Amino acid sequence: MNGDALLRLGGEGYPALLASVPDAPDELHLRGTLKTCGALAIVGSRRPTPYGRRMARLLAGQCARQGIVVVSGLARGIDTEAHQAALAAGGLTWAVLGSGLDRVYPQENAKLAEAIVRGGGALLSELPPDAEPKPFHFPRRNRIVSGLSWGTVVVEGGPKSGALITAKAALGQGREVFAVPGPADSPMSEGPLELLRQGALMARDLDDVLSEIPALVQDANRGNEELLSYNDTPSPGVGAGLGAEEGRIMALLAGGSLSLEELSEETGWPTPRLLRSLTELEGRGRILSAPGQRYART
Repeated sequence: MNGDALLRLGGEGYPALLASVPDAPDELHLRGTLKTCGALAIVGSRRPTPYGRRMARLLAGQCARQGIVVVSGLARGIDTEAHQAALAAGGLTWAVLGSGLDRVYPQENAKLAEAIVRGGGALLSELPPDAEPKPFHFPRRNRIVSGLSWGTVVVEGGPKSGALITAKAALGQGREVFAVPGPADSPMSEGPLELLRQGALMARDLDDVLSEIPALVQDANRGNEELLSYNDTPSPGVGAGLGAEEGRIMALLAGGSLSLEELSEETGWPTPRLLRSLTELEGRGRILSAPGQRYART
């Protein structure tokens, strides 16, 4: 979907990943183009160190070259670096605003916002187009950043950084959280190091992320993938309008939610093949993902 639009939860064009989170916004204002493809959030401090800026640009550039959308909040610092690096590498990026689409904040990023739209990306906000930026808008905005994404990478941030709010939202949504390790004596490393202590995954580069979320790159390439057929036969009635593989999953979920591991055991399929079908079903609104990599029919 492209142009200026108002997307409603449950309606056409509303992002499937975001729709699956418990506190998804009822309405989402869109400017630009929103494609169905894999997305990764890259967030961090508004006052990053040169190291943080370098790591944000490294990760965002790698995402762009893999066809993965970079999601961030258009804020100063790490957000800006991530958006700019994705564009510089010829990729797509989505910016979620803590203001209305006609009140881009910070104002110095107005040109960057225009470049995001021109580059095929999107500006998004749950607020009316003329809404001014308010302090309480930004923590709420962060749940949309994480909800649009398969995972969230925190590059730098202090112990009370807004990036940690995004990480907390991602955990509540059942999404993966990554932290870029930084110098132990840097105040900007406090947030990422605390996340790592609590069990977040380490992100030194995009390979670290993809090793934990194989569906991310599959989702990014889904539109270009060749349609495969298998010999599995779905149970009657549960797979109407679906391929054989998706119908098989719907049949298994007829009795209730199952984890990724349980589905893998039941089907005997390798994880990449299973995740491809789960992504397809979720994108079509037939299943929902829940915390702990569990899946259930809608």
